[in-house]
Amino acid sequence: MEVIRGVRQMQEKALTVRAAGRSIALVPTMGFLHEGHLELMRVGRRLCDVLVISIFVNPTQFGPSEDFDQYPRDEEGDLQKARDVGVDLVFIPTAREMYPEGFQSVVHVERVTQGLCGTSRPGHFDGVTTVVAKLFNIVGPDVAVFGQKDYQQLTAISRMVTDLNMPIKIVGVPTVREPDGLAMSSRNKYLDQEERASALSLKKSLDLAERMLAEGETDAGVVRQAVESLILEHPHTRIDYVTLCDPVSLEEVTRLGEETLLALAVHVGRTRLIDNRVIRKGTPGPPEGEGAS
Repeated sequence: MEVIRGVRQMQEKALTVRAAGRSIALVPTMGFLHEGHLELMRVGRRLCDVLVISIFVNPTQFGPSEDFDQYPRDEEGDLQKARDVGVDLVFIPTAREMYPEGFQSVVHVERVTQGLCGTSRPGHFDGVTTVVAKLFNIVGPDVAVFGQKDYQQLTAISRMVTDLNMPIKIVGVPTVREPDGLAMSSRNKYLDQEERASALSLKKSLDLAERMLAEGETDAGVVRQAVESLILEHPHTRIDYVTLCDPVSLEEVTRLGEETLLALAVHVGRTRLIDNRVIRKGTPGPPEGEGAS
């Protein structure tokens, strides 16, 4: 496994790989790797000849009051995990390398970034799409792999690739969960024991909505109210948003259709967590007290 820190060096390496007729899969990450990231890498490993990951905590997608400085980092541990899963190349640039003096260009995706996290994190998705566009230009992947836990991010990147005619296949991988059902996230480390128990309300609320739809409830307002009540029954929770929307356009709906995205953002203590599920008519909800990951 080779570690590359310079943009030019990464571009030259990628050009060499492609000149040899080998395909490239890219998994962009912000590091502090967990099993969710590793699953994305396994998917990329199966799809292409060469697997590249990036590790870069991107400052432009953090707001002024967010946790950029505190965001967990563990380069040594990340490199060992990447090596174990079969990564070929690891790109670890600095912020100055990615955003040199005078940098002033932004990739902006319009409508799908407006609601959900876009409401409470203004500018966040401009930071995401800009850095991902840069990574695509630097690495030149045939395939890029992202997690469905960050559903709006995946949607925005897919829209960008389609709109800008980027010759890259975007692959979304289902959310990987802890044994107790909590969606894996680097921010889970911030939770103490009591907050961790309350964080399970996100997964429980997804299960509840699925059961309600299976039992015939299609009024989005009724489902949303039930979900919010369940979450707020748990201590340390504060809802950022509970949204039922079209899974393609991300526009809010008043009635649940054949497929409806339920997306959540909840502060548990000082930690902001997100989760989501596309719930479908005709899909039995999990029994009370249970739930598939």
